[in-house]
Amino acid sequence: MPSASCDTLLDDIEDIVSQEDSKPQDRHFARKHVVPKVRRRNTQNYLQEENRPPSDSTIPGIQKIWIRTWGCSHNNSDGEYMAGQLAAYGYKITENASDADLWLLNSCTVKNPAEDHFRNSIKKAQEENKKVVLAGCVPQAQPRQDYLKGLSIIGVQQIDRVVEVVEETIKGHSVRLLGQKKDNGKRLGGAPLDLPKIRKNPLIEIISINTGCLNACTYCKTKHARGNLASYPIDELVDRAKQSFQEGVCEIWLTSEDTGAYGRDNGTNLPTLLWKLVEVIPEGAMLRLGMTNPPYILEHLEEMAKILNHPRVYAFLHIPVQSASDSVLMEMKREYCVADFKRVVDFLKEKVPGITIATDIICGFPGETDQDFQETVKLVEEYKFPSLFINQFYPRPGTPAAKMEQVPAQVKKQRTKDLSRVFHSYNPYDHKIGERQRVLVTEESFDSKFYVAHNRFYEQVLVPKNSSFMGKMVEVDIYESGKHFMKGQPVSDAKVYTPSISKPFAKGEVSGLTKEFRNWLGNHQSPIPNTPAAAPCDSVSSRMAPQMQSLRQDWALRMSVGVALFALLLAFLVKIYN
Repeated sequence: MPSASCDTLLDDIEDIVSQEDSKPQDRHFARKHVVPKVRRRNTQNYLQEENRPPSDSTIPGIQKIWIRTWGCSHNNSDGEYMAGQLAAYGYKITENASDADLWLLNSCTVKNPAEDHFRNSIKKAQEENKKVVLAGCVPQAQPRQDYLKGLSIIGVQQIDRVVEVVEETIKGHSVRLLGQKKDNGKRLGGAPLDLPKIRKNPLIEIISINTGCLNACTYCKTKHARGNLASYPIDELVDRAKQSFQEGVCEIWLTSEDTGAYGRDNGTNLPTLLWKLVEVIPEGAMLRLGMTNPPYILEHLEEMAKILNHPRVYAFLHIPVQSASDSVLMEMKREYCVADFKRVVDFLKEKVPGITIATDIICGFPGETDQDFQETVKLVEEYKFPSLFINQFYPRPGTPAAKMEQVPAQVKKQRTKDLSRVFHSYNPYDHKIGERQRVLVTEESFDSKFYVAHNRFYEQVLVPKNSSFMGKMVEVDIYESGKHFMKGQPVSDAKVYTPSISKPFAKGEVSGLTKEFRNWLGNHQSPIPNTPAAAPCDSVSSRMAPQMQSLRQDWALRMSVGVALFALLLAFLVKIYN
């Protein structure tokens, strides 16, 4: 094969470029005059794709939350506060448990059945792969129980941090906040009263005036959770009442573990608070007092009688006796005798004609004899309490009573049945048939057939369902009575009394928010505005700011990054065109 050969000698590479060809510097200069072709795209779809989180990401603040609360009105108020904060942050509060991403279970530790329901709900949530946050007195009192291991807990005084706990739980973490609120070493009443809130009934505001108590009852587990007495300042309570009335509330309930002990830790007392609250109750609205133990009401009987006679305060008081046997009361460490209880009831019945006295009784407390029980039966037969809460004794773990010699279970059950039979042997409202009463309508009956109202003595009166009555005072003629209620027919020519307050919130609406933020919550379209908050349409405290701090920071960070990227793009385009 002939070898390859080349007859022509190659020039240097520089010599190959002719004089007509562009020099390197010419090509660099020409690049400045190149106009890039803009590629069109659907800007709206592009932005939606950019803002859509990855399919495997978890972003707190967009999930659905189901809240279940057991127990007293104090616990219900805590549940309303937690719901309000979560909704204000962006979570959706749902009434459908199966549809929820997270269950917030707010527990009660008073009796075994309540804790059993709580435990079963935890198990069900885990079976359905729901995230779980626990609240209330059960985990606060005994956070190390086996069935609580690995679960997030928020303490009874930490409900203002519920958003943090829920947020971390959704991320897959377990968080426990069980500390006490203190100011310079002094224990406070709890979380701030002006937090966002979703009232279960928009017409009723529940205000906790203090937490804890001064007693050490041997059967009580709540003391382990709520602790010693800590009262809110009067001015904070009055401000909360004012805000509630401005938001359309027409009935306020004062609640705590013992309202009669209010103020003994901060130099004031219950009558002083009540007189201040009475000043701000608008016409057509009412105030209901919560439970008070006999020892702390004895020294204020005269003033309490005057307050309970006020036209805007229900003539109603809940005074638990628990037993009519002094020996049993001593074992309970109740710090009063039966004579003290009778003195309180007799005085109030004399000075406040028609007053409703509600009471509690425990059947089968350790050491209770048949004679002890018969004394309790005689007390009920003598006073014929229209409202009586009968409870079979349950030994709560960790309480002194749980270590005492127990009354046989069958005996406890029988005594509970016997006392219930005595209670149902009389009808407290038969003599009121034919009376004309003014009642305040606040809710719908369980069977949805009537509206529920209450008269001056906080006795339940069922009235026809007329939407114009809700939240109003109506005059009715009583035509029928039952064990726990009366039925009233509205007087045809009677005036419907409208409370001199604002229009009530819609069910599920968050209280304690500015008008601007409430509009944002309503449409969920735009981010939280960075402009200064509009003037409150109701009342809002600077304490609300921390609740939204994290969300505002996230939005500010996103805005900053967006502005920076836009500036870089603009600089790049300017450089190209120049």
